[in-house]
Amino acid sequence: MTNNQTPPTQVAKDVVVSLAYTLKVAGEILDEADREDPLLYLHGHKNIVPGLERALSGMKVDEKKSVVIAPKDGYGDYNEDDVEVVPRSEFPDEIPLEEGVEILVEDDEGDEVSATIVEVTKDKVTLDFNHPLAGKELHFDVTIVALREATEEE
Repeated sequence: MTNNQTPPTQVAKDVVVSLAYTLKVAGEILDEADREDPLLYLHGHKNIVPGLERALSGMKVDEKKSVVIAPKDGYGDYNEDDVEVVPRSEFPDEIPLEEGVEILVEDDEGDEVSATIVEVTKDKVTLDFNHPLAGKELHFDVTIVALREATEEE
């Protein structure tokens, strides 16, 4: 991958893609990046959801597309088993125990994982370890802003 090559003409593995996009779920805009401040990612390395990465393959600069991503090709299906009720006493006082708050907790292997507090009672806290967009259909409007070869570090 040297800089002597002509720039890539389409989205392909090992190409750095500059992407303008709008993400909607149930008609509500959840995230976006515009042409002036696009998302940059290395294509073909699972840096974005799989369904979107597949849909972008082969696109050219300035090409636009609307893409609907099913949960299994996005953030996965919602898994009821990933909801856990924990005694309130296990939480340090400095953690704000409010519904909707996202916290990091340590799993059984010692890794930090994200969870959303979905319910707080006098004695218990219900945590949802699913990604907030799990089980949701993702609607992307995308435009390829620029393409370039990846550097060795990338």
